[in-house]
Amino acid sequence: MENKLHLLGNKTVYKNEYAPEVLEAFVNKHPDNDYWVRFNCPEFTSLCPITGQPDFATIHIDYIPHIKMVESKSLKLYLFSFRNHGAFHEDCVNIIMKDLIVLMEPKYIEVTGIFTPRGGISIYPYCNYGKPGTKYEKMAEQRLFSHNN
Repeated sequence: MENKLHLLGNKTVYKNEYAPEVLEAFVNKHPDNDYWVRFNCPEFTSLCPITGQPDFATIHIDYIPHIKMVESKSLKLYLFSFRNHGAFHEDCVNIIMKDLIVLMEPKYIEVTGIFTPRGGISIYPYCNYGKPGTKYEKMAEQRLFSHNN
């Protein structure tokens, strides 16, 4: 899979529209180990689908990889592609999570958006997923129901 990475070492081209096709993955060399990978993306921007005003956030992506892992430059370009995309905060975190599930098929993943306040209100949407039929499915349920407790 590493020979299929097209973005590393090449000129960076930023997409102007939502672009899940830029996501790339590589083989996890430790698929039998359970371990966390965290991406902290403090410069996420999207547009309010109603007003067109920009929304700013820090996006936290935490996952337990299985066979594949997301390549970080492709993730950066993918997240940048939301810059002109109109979506509510809750929609953004769910779209990000679902696109990463399709790409990697992780054991477990969670995505949190810490959005900058607008109109005096902060919104911090959280979503997660655990591979069905595994201990990670139960873990996802437990983490969701105890989130921020």
